[in-house]
Amino acid sequence: MGIEDQLRELKRGIVEIVSEEELVAKLKKGRPLKVKVGFDPTAPDIHLGHTVVLQKMRQFQDAGHEVICLIGDFTGMIGDPSGRSTTRPPLTRQEVLENAKTYQEQVKKILDPKRTTLAYNSQWMDNMVVSDFIKLTSVQTVARMLERDDFRKRYQQQHPISIHEFLYPFIQGYDSVALQADVELGGTDQIFNLLMGRDVQKAYGQEQQVVMTLPLLEGTDGVQKMSKSYNNYIGVDDPPADMFGKVMSISDELMWKYYELLSSRSLDEIHGLQDRVSQGALHPMEAKMDLAAEMVERFHGKRDADLARESFTRVFKEKALPEDMPEVDIRLDRPWICSVLKEASMVQSTSEAKRLVAQGAVSIDEQKVSDPELVLAPGAYIIKVGKRRFARVTIG
Repeated sequence: MGIEDQLRELKRGIVEIVSEEELVAKLKKGRPLKVKVGFDPTAPDIHLGHTVVLQKMRQFQDAGHEVICLIGDFTGMIGDPSGRSTTRPPLTRQEVLENAKTYQEQVKKILDPKRTTLAYNSQWMDNMVVSDFIKLTSVQTVARMLERDDFRKRYQQQHPISIHEFLYPFIQGYDSVALQADVELGGTDQIFNLLMGRDVQKAYGQEQQVVMTLPLLEGTDGVQKMSKSYNNYIGVDDPPADMFGKVMSISDELMWKYYELLSSRSLDEIHGLQDRVSQGALHPMEAKMDLAAEMVERFHGKRDADLARESFTRVFKEKALPEDMPEVDIRLDRPWICSVLKEASMVQSTSEAKRLVAQGAVSIDEQKVSDPELVLAPGAYIIKVGKRRFARVTIG
């Protein structure tokens, strides 16, 4: 690929480049660039928001460059303080490595394993002596560290900041030295850590890496960033039908951001889809189903993607009931609707059931339930919760 063609694809979805001139200069050298992305596996769950940076890494690979997945088994025991209002509880090395196994498996579904280098920062940090660490921390001042937004807020509000949290950006920066990174990718919430890598490389006499930041992907609610804590995430381990349905639940407007950040389609293809939708030649639902099918195929395979699409079309487009709807027999002295939903494993708690009933998200035999105190008579019912959960419930 020529430099202009590379730039067009590599800049796709990027929020900021520090700096584009430096990136062009590196590309003109005509050698594969070392593109670094750090992963601190502080939790085992991965969702589509985490894969935004993986998709960008794949674009670098397709342009002929080398990508390095850096597993922060050393920094993971500290915990990235980015965006945190309190100190993150430290993890053990074993906990970090267990979580890392999930990351490694999912990375293979997006990146080309033959062109992917896997590294662990314990390889150099475990061997660093105290004098070397003192040299590393001399790169930056306390005043500069307190300019960081999350640290500054915690300091002003007199919330504790542990010394080990200050060390995290230094270590992430030194990772770039150890790997001789040309480019580092990360979310917009990582900008301080990414720029620290430039400072540390300069202090160690290396050419500074180019920093490229990517946006945080909104979840299915279209408002908050995708997160398990907001219950708006699409997990890469979600069952195919659930993944398909969750992608279909995003807004038509947000769909195009998902396409840009997550799809393997070229920008020209995506713009062609947008033009067809705006001209009325393609229904937005069809474009969204193509996106949902692509995501399911990536993580589960084409057969599961085809089945998920067929199921969605049958259930939601044609208003049919799913063939694999679970059948549940329930025996309760008082079959209160919230207890029934919990017994049928359609909710995790009666409080969640109350909330869903209040939101109008529960239907019995195609009639919405509005009374959270409803007690059901004995009989058989088709119960639906939200858009995707069905059960044939028999109450004795």
